[in-house]
Amino acid sequence: MTQPPNDEPTAATSEELREQVEHTREELGRTVEALAAKTDLKSRAQQKASAAKEQAGVKAAKLKGKAAQTVHLVQDKVPEPVKDKAAHAAEQARANVGQAGQLWQENAPEAVRQNATKATQLARDNRNVLLAATAGAVVMWLVCRRRKEVSR
Repeated sequence: MTQPPNDEPTAATSEELREQVEHTREELGRTVEALAAKTDLKSRAQQKASAAKEQAGVKAAKLKGKAAQTVHLVQDKVPEPVKDKAAHAAEQARANVGQAGQLWQENAPEAVRQNATKATQLARDNRNVLLAATAGAVVMWLVCRRRKEVSR
């Protein structure tokens, strides 16, 4: 008998030969499936997109948690007189906003008012994100200010 190309001995009986053929078919099937999976670009792209989406969700959750911690940290560190001044300034701002709103309603074109209403609603819907970004900016400002004071 002749040797196959991979130098494995041939089967001595027909049963062994059938087992070798079946084993070779299974290997060939797995190889074909692997090659088909590699050529299925749409499926591979969907898998990568799904993985990226999941990873982005995890990172977003972590960032949201860090932002909440930062907000609490900043709120805890702000002295009471500063909080009082901020509350007073907020009251004044609300009063000024009321007056400005009235002027706006009287003088702004309808299309501009509609766009402003949409933008306002978007800001309200994403209030937590805006607050977290503001808190982050305040923290960065405080850190930079402190570094300047230390370097003097």
